[in-house]
Amino acid sequence: MRDDAIGFLLKSGVAAAPCADVAAWWPAFRATAKTWRNPMDRAIVAGFAADRVGWAFASGYQAALHALFSGAPEDRICALCVTEEEGNTPKSIRTSLKENRLNGSKKWTTLGPDGALFFVAARDQAANTEKAIRIARVDSDLPGIKIESMPPTKFVPEVPHARLQFENVAVADDDLLPGDGYDLYIRPFRTVEDLHVHAAIMAYLVREARRLAWPESWVERAVALLFSLQNLSIKDPSTPETHVAAAGALAIGAELLKESETHWRKATDAASDRWQRDRDLLKVAGGIREQRTKRAWERLRPAGN
Repeated sequence: MRDDAIGFLLKSGVAAAPCADVAAWWPAFRATAKTWRNPMDRAIVAGFAADRVGWAFASGYQAALHALFSGAPEDRICALCVTEEEGNTPKSIRTSLKENRLNGSKKWTTLGPDGALFFVAARDQAANTEKAIRIARVDSDLPGIKIESMPPTKFVPEVPHARLQFENVAVADDDLLPGDGYDLYIRPFRTVEDLHVHAAIMAYLVREARRLAWPESWVERAVALLFSLQNLSIKDPSTPETHVAAAGALAIGAELLKESETHWRKATDAASDRWQRDRDLLKVAGGIREQRTKRAWERLRPAGN
């Protein structure tokens, strides 16, 4: 049943094992993944088990990748590599793929220093259009790949990022995903990631709410939001209906986060300090979400209105 993960949140103990780095988080996430096969359930349960926002985010991110890339291996940390020096739009992508050779660079690759498999967005030099993007599946140990750690971010600094360099990296035909990489993978991933990451962080907050004895009314609304995110996760992430519903769900989440500040101020432990440091993570890509919602409403309005 789809509500098993949420039942787990409400019935399980609220103690979280301390987790300082990726080496400690990854085995715990893998253990969760073996039991919870559905990516959204996995995000919720792993987020609940996290001792901080960073690992809830990392768990939601990995779950989102498995939701979009169903063939992603379970035993390897994966990352979608899009962002470059000029941004992450199709015109900003300069990494190139020519005759199955990958050249270029990426930055801010989430979990990149520990990544084992990268899904790399590259411009297809054989295509006739400037915007043609392909996704190449690339093992991190292939010759020609250089992985450089980037400085920690101000929030969730435990989650590392990397700068990647590709120099004549050989890509097999079987490792080139079919279709347009931007429309089929990059664009929908923004919605898929939003749903899974927000679900994981909300599950983390449910555990903290139970641990710190926040009002049951707050937990009830958080659980209702999680049910909504579960249902949205099985919808087509490219439709305007999904985008409008996701915008509404995240707006409800924003109100819950705002209300939680009153409860966090009563806490005096390390979790409260970390929350104050990490809460701005949820504001990242807010402008992109607004534009996505605006375009969704435009697509839904009848012609001429």
